[in-house]
Amino acid sequence: MRVAIAGAGNVGRSIAVELLENGHEVLLIDKEPHQIAVDELPRAEWLLADACEIVSLDEAGLQRCNVAIAATGDDKVNLVVSLLAKTEYGVPRVVARVNHPKNEWLFNDAWGVDVAVSTPRLMSALVEEAVSVGDLVRLLRFSQGDANLVELTLPANAPLVGTGIGEVTWPEDTALVAVLRGGRVLVPSPENPLEAGDELLFVAAPDREQQLEELLSAP
Repeated sequence: MRVAIAGAGNVGRSIAVELLENGHEVLLIDKEPHQIAVDELPRAEWLLADACEIVSLDEAGLQRCNVAIAATGDDKVNLVVSLLAKTEYGVPRVVARVNHPKNEWLFNDAWGVDVAVSTPRLMSALVEEAVSVGDLVRLLRFSQGDANLVELTLPANAPLVGTGIGEVTWPEDTALVAVLRGGRVLVPSPENPLEAGDELLFVAAPDREQQLEELLSAP
């Protein structure tokens, strides 16, 4: 898979390291000369250019990329890069970094964003996830599909404890994608019963989250 990353700061380079270790091709784009660290990541391609300019993205061959990641520290830049990647180059998957939570509402499919990642929101969500039982915690927003990745830890006195997954009538537009139990990741199967303390991960439409929480919470 070929991935272009706009922004070669600490965030962009960290993403690049992970992707390179997993065998992907990575192109890092940054307009600041001091961010070009070829010696640090010799296996990556580097381009000194402004990722908001069409001529730069032409040079980068963005149309050949499977994924574009807008990872700069400027939300305006990340929105422009996302829009260009999706509308001008048809990149199948566009991921954008949200630096300021107040701007998160802009990072949607209208701007070409498939997945918006807000570090402050994610950090607060992980804190909530660690201490919340019976409360729905939103971990990630998928912009293009208008859906969220949400988590709920099943309370011991929830009515569904002991019920087989296949017996539960889940709300529309929700999908149980994983069960975390005792340090293991379980693929949901109809015959598996839900247990107290299960961490349930769902992809759900935002307007179904309240129904989901009411279904799984204690009375």
